[in-house]
This record gives sequence, C-alpha cells and structure tokens, in this order.
Amino acid sequence: MKSAIVKRSVSLAGHKTSISLEDAFWNYLKDIAESRGVSVSVIVAEIQAQDRQTNLSSAIRLFVLENARERCEAAERGSKHVNGAELTANL
Repeated sequence: MKSAIVKRSVSLAGHKTSISLEDAFWNYLKDIAESRGVSVSVIVAEIQAQDRQTNLSSAIRLFVLENARERCEAAERGSKHVNGAELTANL
C-alpha cells in the first residue's frame, strides 16, 4: 500500500515552515499532540530542538517511531502512561 507524502505548514517560533510526511506520520503526530494537550507545532518545535543531525521530516519520523515503541513497551509492562501522556486503546 502506497502512502502519499503530504506537505503541511507548521508555525515554529513565529515562522511558517513546510514539512513533508506520509499521512500515517501526520496522524500519529496529531494523536501525540492531543494526548499531551498541545498543538502539533509544539511537538515539532520540541523535535527540532533535539538537534538530531538530520532533516526535520526524518527527525519527526524517528520521534513518532520512538513514541510508538515506547507505547508498545509500556503496554507490555501494563503501564498506563508514556512520557506524561495517558495511554489509550488506540495503540
């Protein structure tokens, strides 16, 4: 199944920047933001501040992957929280 890359604008420090990601990554990033009670822009700014030595789109993909792995590991341990956010049934 092919996932089209979608370009969206995000405001970072008052400046708009375009980021290209597959829909699945945008959707999961939105879920992470909602679970933390913040906007997607806040999450993207946090990711950008981590200085992963890669482009922002790749850094976001890595962040989403790490978050998904942490959620799976927490679910296996029976934990109800990951990075301060409550786990939901939508793993």
